[in-house]
Amino acid sequence: MPLHQGAFPEDVCISEQQQQVDFLDCGRGAPVRMECNNPSDFRIEADGVVYAARSLQRSPQHALVLLVKAIDETQARNAAVNLSSVPDASVPPAGNTDLMEISFPSRRNSQLKRMKRDWVIPPINVPENSRGPFPQELVRIRSDHDKSRALRYSVTGPGADQPPTGIFIIDPISGELSVNKPLDREHISNFHLRAHAVDLNGNQVENPIDIVINVIDMNDNRPEFTHQIWNGTVPEGSKPGTFVMTVTSVDKDDPKTANGMLRYKILSQTPESPTSNMFTINNKTGGIITVAAGLDREKVPQYTLIIQATDMEGNPMYGLSNTATAVIRITDVNDNPPEFTAEMFSGEVRENRVNVIVANLTVTDKDQPNTPAWNAVYKITGGDSTGRFSVPTDPTTNEGLVTVVKPIDYETSRTFVLTVEAKNEVPLARGIHYPHLSTATVSIRVMDENESPYFEPNPKLIKLEEGLMPESALTIFTAQDPDRFMRQKITYSKLSDPANWLRIDPNTGRITTIATLDRESSYVKNNLYNATFMGLDDGKPPANGTGTLQIYLLDINDNAPKVFPQEAEICEKPEPNAINITAVDGDLNPNAGPFAFELAHRPFDVRRNWTITRISGDHAQVGLKIGFLESGIYEIPIIITDSGNLPMSNTSYLRVKVCQCDINGDCTDQQHIMAAGLGTGAIIAILLCIIILLILVLLFVVWMKRRDKERQAKQLLIDPEDDVRDNILKYDEEGGGEEDQDYDLSQLQQPDTLEPDAIKPVGIRRLDERPLHPEPQYPMRSAAPHPGDIGDFINEGLKAADNDPTGSGSTAGSLSSLNSSSSGGDQDYDYLNDWGPRFRKLADMYGGCDD
Repeated sequence: MPLHQGAFPEDVCISEQQQQVDFLDCGRGAPVRMECNNPSDFRIEADGVVYAARSLQRSPQHALVLLVKAIDETQARNAAVNLSSVPDASVPPAGNTDLMEISFPSRRNSQLKRMKRDWVIPPINVPENSRGPFPQELVRIRSDHDKSRALRYSVTGPGADQPPTGIFIIDPISGELSVNKPLDREHISNFHLRAHAVDLNGNQVENPIDIVINVIDMNDNRPEFTHQIWNGTVPEGSKPGTFVMTVTSVDKDDPKTANGMLRYKILSQTPESPTSNMFTINNKTGGIITVAAGLDREKVPQYTLIIQATDMEGNPMYGLSNTATAVIRITDVNDNPPEFTAEMFSGEVRENRVNVIVANLTVTDKDQPNTPAWNAVYKITGGDSTGRFSVPTDPTTNEGLVTVVKPIDYETSRTFVLTVEAKNEVPLARGIHYPHLSTATVSIRVMDENESPYFEPNPKLIKLEEGLMPESALTIFTAQDPDRFMRQKITYSKLSDPANWLRIDPNTGRITTIATLDRESSYVKNNLYNATFMGLDDGKPPANGTGTLQIYLLDINDNAPKVFPQEAEICEKPEPNAINITAVDGDLNPNAGPFAFELAHRPFDVRRNWTITRISGDHAQVGLKIGFLESGIYEIPIIITDSGNLPMSNTSYLRVKVCQCDINGDCTDQQHIMAAGLGTGAIIAILLCIIILLILVLLFVVWMKRRDKERQAKQLLIDPEDDVRDNILKYDEEGGGEEDQDYDLSQLQQPDTLEPDAIKPVGIRRLDERPLHPEPQYPMRSAAPHPGDIGDFINEGLKAADNDPTGSGSTAGSLSSLNSSSSGGDQDYDYLNDWGPRFRKLADMYGGCDD
């Protein structure tokens, strides 16, 4: 096999330059694996490309021989590769005339047009994080037209004239393309530029060519775990190979190179029990699995693993690494059954007690508390055939609470021996069995108590005929004492006897009557009468019990029938009205209906005016026998006889109101209306209101009359000369004095017949009166003159008489004639006393007095 020659650049990284080594497989086609004798400095890929694994400083005068071994399934072959240190062609030094040139595609002749198809330029590889110096030449762009004329070169695209600008620059004259700053592959992994060539006039002389610049990755990023702490669980007792959890990390370097290829491993395990290698991790996927048996939560509840991720495929010398923590919690399974703390438990309970705890059963369980694998469930497996006990679990302490759920009779059972079994809520794990201590014995002693006497049977039913006379013996109602081992005496008393019919002997329990039993009493319901009695023993403390005696009373014919209803109405003319009546009997059949109805023989007009017709065994109809009966209240005696053995009869009175009826047969008189619409209380209230109203009206009238009298007396006390109304007079111009004043003094004799305005002289009136037009007469007064008006009239008459002593011109003549008792002696002047003190003198003079 020939010796391959190669060169590596000075001071460059592993993936910047490579040399390929080829082996012939002789046609066998088997896969070939290659190895080198210096893996720390070089590595060989599967395709035979040799890479520098680190930055190398070699002298150009000394060549390096690398031995490469090719191995297939059957044999191995060796080859030697001579490597020498040469400058990197892709990173030439400044001013290097040996720069790689990229030429624009040439033309065949000047007459032909440019080729439409662009020239495909191989990509330029530039390592990231280069330390310079900058600018650093990469390649030279050249056109074959630069020999005949001056050209100008330029590049466009991201990194040149587009953001991020200024990364790549080109010398417009020489066409040298340079990088101006370090590159970051994790930021931008490649650049696509376009190179242009134009003449001095700006005319394009070549088609633009595309230049691709790849940023070569360097191992400048450590792996980063997505979580710093990972939590996982695995059941205790898991078999080796049980999956636990997966941890993951990321590396920003190129995952297609060793820089981004990660490998995982477990650095430490805490605690190291039962072995230090309880878990393993898949170095590529980060999956953690168990590799050893013996996970026991009760011994080690949790493991802590330190996980490391390393790039460079886990190479500890060149790879970068990072760590994270994996916390694995061992979950509980039911691998520990509950065990009683003792084989025997004991307790005691008083008889007849229920829902009381008599013993506490304690167990231990190594499983995780308050989980189904720890919670105990108790079951009675023996000694409780009647089901008087139960054993619920205390949720806090996990104890079994032996509880009485049914009363226990000391006289029947004095002790109980129970067998109780304890299990968990979930079954035990496979292969684990319950030990002997999962079963315990519970001994319970029953204590005697003074129990209450009880009546048997209760209630006790007896049947009797009603009407049983007092002091009759009914039955013996006694109680029994359940305490057979105690000698106790029971005394009896009565607790409830609603009708007070019975009496019980306190020593013997014999019940006798103290009153007549009546089935029709309100205390009897459905023929049953209930009485309650108490039996009290002499224990310490005493206990008592109650019993009920039910007396079923058989009916006898001891109630006479009655008519119902007792009041009714009927029209004066009986057609078509009639009264339907019903016979009511407190007894039961056959001591009740059917009933016989008939009218009494007295009074005699009963059968003459009324008739009764039987409708059925319990009903009859009463109607008027005559064509008309005057309105009023009638009482009809009706004799009703029941059908009992030795029947009973009774005369009931039906109160019938006969009234006038309308066309519908309904009563129309006022009494009917009031009775139908208003009750007695309402009618009395209405009458009281009417009486009160009449009294108020009468008081008002009396008050008005008294007020009028007081006003009359006040006016008579006023001096006529001081009366302004009589001092201010108006005389008619036509008047001729007194002769024209026509006074009718005859009105003094009977003033009640005068009109109010007729007693004043013609032509004279008060200023406060309305003027009278056109007649010159005074207005007429009322028949009952006001005392003030009479006073004015008399004063005016006296003045006229004083001015005319002859009396001519006055129909009354001289007022002096009033002194004569002969003139008007037959008149009654006593009414003048009512006109006030001023007229009493006149009343005395002309009232028939002799002096």
